[in-house]
Amino acid sequence: MVPSAPLSTRVTELLDALKNEYDSLNQEASNMRLFKDEYEQRVNSQINEIQAVQQNLFELERTHHKIRQQYEEEIMRLRRELEARGGPPVTPSPFLQQLPPQHHQAPPPSQQQQHQPPPPMSQPHSAGMPHGPGMYTGMPPSSGPHGGPNGSAMPHGQPPMAGEPHPGAYMGPPGQYPPGGMPVNAHGQPMTPQQQAAGVKDRKPVMTPSQGMPQQQGVPPPSQGQAGPSQMGSRQTPTQSQRSGSLVPARGAAANNQLADMDPETVPANMKREGADWFVIFNPKMPRMINIENVYTLEHKSVVCCVKFSNDGKYLATGCNRVTQIWNVATGANECVLADEAATKNGDLYIRAVCFSPDGKYLVTGAEDKQIRIWDIQKRAIRHVLTGHDQDIYSLDFSPDGSMILSGSGDRTVRLWNLESGKEMCKFTIDDMGPRDAGVTSVAFSPNGKLVAASSLDKMIRLWEVSSGQLLQRIDGHKDSVYAVAFSPDGQSLLSGSLDKTLRIWDLGRFGSNSRSNDTVSCRSVLVGHKDFVLSVAYSPDGNWIVSGSKDRGVQFWDPRSSQTQCMLQGHKNSVISVALSPTQMYFATGSGDYRARIWSYETLPAPM
Repeated sequence: MVPSAPLSTRVTELLDALKNEYDSLNQEASNMRLFKDEYEQRVNSQINEIQAVQQNLFELERTHHKIRQQYEEEIMRLRRELEARGGPPVTPSPFLQQLPPQHHQAPPPSQQQQHQPPPPMSQPHSAGMPHGPGMYTGMPPSSGPHGGPNGSAMPHGQPPMAGEPHPGAYMGPPGQYPPGGMPVNAHGQPMTPQQQAAGVKDRKPVMTPSQGMPQQQGVPPPSQGQAGPSQMGSRQTPTQSQRSGSLVPARGAAANNQLADMDPETVPANMKREGADWFVIFNPKMPRMINIENVYTLEHKSVVCCVKFSNDGKYLATGCNRVTQIWNVATGANECVLADEAATKNGDLYIRAVCFSPDGKYLVTGAEDKQIRIWDIQKRAIRHVLTGHDQDIYSLDFSPDGSMILSGSGDRTVRLWNLESGKEMCKFTIDDMGPRDAGVTSVAFSPNGKLVAASSLDKMIRLWEVSSGQLLQRIDGHKDSVYAVAFSPDGQSLLSGSLDKTLRIWDLGRFGSNSRSNDTVSCRSVLVGHKDFVLSVAYSPDGNWIVSGSKDRGVQFWDPRSSQTQCMLQGHKNSVISVALSPTQMYFATGSGDYRARIWSYETLPAPM
C-alpha cells in the first residue's frame, strides 16, 4: 500500500496552480489596460485635431465675413456716390443686394420756398441717434426651429422680432435674411430660373430723393444725426392705373395663390404695376379691384422693427435701434426722433413695438431692455417707464378708450397698465400645460375693449376677458409659432399669421361683438400664398382687406370674404417685419430688415362691368 502525499504538499500544489491562474489573468488585464490607454490616447488626439480644425474654420469664417463686409461697404459707398453725382446706375453684385442703403444729406431748402403753418410737432430731435447699422439677434432665421435671424440660437420663451424678428422664433435682430448670392432682377428681387435662363441682366433701380419740398415754418432743416436721406422720404409719382378684365373669382375656404412664383417679366401689363424699385402682381383668378402706389421711402440707420399710424392718420411711428421716429404722412418729413439718453449704451437696443394713444398725445414704445416707455410727444419727454416684464417687449396696444396699455413679452406674460399712474393693473400668464416655448409675440385689444388676444411661440392664440382676467379660450390650429394677431373692425373675427406660412381667420362666435350662441372659436379660412414666415397682419379700417407681411419680402392683400389674395407687392430687399394701415386714409406702411420703412397708397377700383 502506497502512502499518500502529505497534506501540506497537496495544499501547496493547489495554491501554486491558483497563483499561476491569477498571474495569467492579471497579465491579460494589464494588456487590456494598455490597449485601452492607447485607444483613449488616439481618440483624444483625433478629438484635439478635430477641435483645432473647427477652430481654424471659425477663425477663417470670421475673417471672411469681416473682409466681405468691408468690401461690400466700400463698393456700396462708391456706387451710391457715383449715382448721387448723376452718373448711370451701376450693376450691383449679388453680394450687395441685401446691403442697407447709405444716407445722403440733402441741401437745405432755399429761402424762396414757401412756408406752411407749423404742424403740432415741429421740432426735430436727433439726440441719441446711432451711427452706423446695428444688428440684433433673434428674428426669423433661415433654418432651425428656434434660431435668430442669422441662424443664431435663441433662448426658450423669447419670441423672435423684427423682424429678426426663428423658423420658430421671430424677434431677434430683426431682418437680414439674405438669400445668399442670388442674382437679382430689375426690381432688386432674386431672379427666377426663367429669367436666369433667358439671360436677363441685373439692374439696380435708382431712388430719386424728393426735391424742393416746402420748408415748414418752425421746422429746422434736418440735422446730421438724423436718419434718412434729407429726413424726408422719397415720393413716387402715381401714374394712371390699368384695369383688368372681368374674371370669375376662385371659390373655396382656403386660398392657395402662389403669386410669389410668378415671373413679373412675363405677367401681362394689365395684371401688374411697376415702379422704380417695386412691383405689384395681381391675381389672374380674381377681378382687379385695387391699385397700389409708393408714396414715400423713409430711410433708417438700422432694421425697422415696427411701424404704426396715429389714430388721426397724420403721423407714422417707426422703431429701430435705440430710437423711435415720427414721420409726417402728408410730407414724408421726419418730425422728431425719440431716444432715451438714460438707456444703457452697451450693445444694441431695438425698439420692437410702438403705439400711439387714441388722442395722439402719447407714444408708447417697447424695447429689448424689458422696459415700456410712455413718451409725451409734445414735450419729447418720457412720462413713465413701466417695469415688470422679465424679457423683451414684443407687442403693445392701447385700449379703445386710451386708459390702458397692453403689452406682450417673451416672459410668457401679457400685462395691463394704467396710462395715468403707470401702474400694472393685471397680468395674464401663459402657464397652462407648462409649455416652455410660450413667449408672447403679439397682443391686441378687441374693438369694444372687452377682450385681449395674444399669440405665442407654442402655436397657440389665447383670449382673455379684460374685466375678470379670465382665460376664455385657447385657439389651436396653426402648425408653427404664431407671430401676429389682429381683430376685425367689427369684432366678429380674429386674424392670425404664423411661421407655418399661412394666415387664418377665426370666427369668434359667442366671444364676438354680437355674442352669437356658438360656444367655441372656429377657423373660417386658411389663407395660403406666402412662401415664408408670416410676420405681421392687419385689417383695413373698413374690414374689406387683409394685409400681411412676410419673410419672403412680400406684402399680400387678401379679400376676407373670398379668402383669395388680390395682389402681391414686392418693394423691400429683406423681410417685411411690420405692416400697418392708416385708420383714416387709404395708406399703409411697411417696415423691413432692409433699413427702410415705406408708405404706400391703395385705391379701390370700381367693379368691372
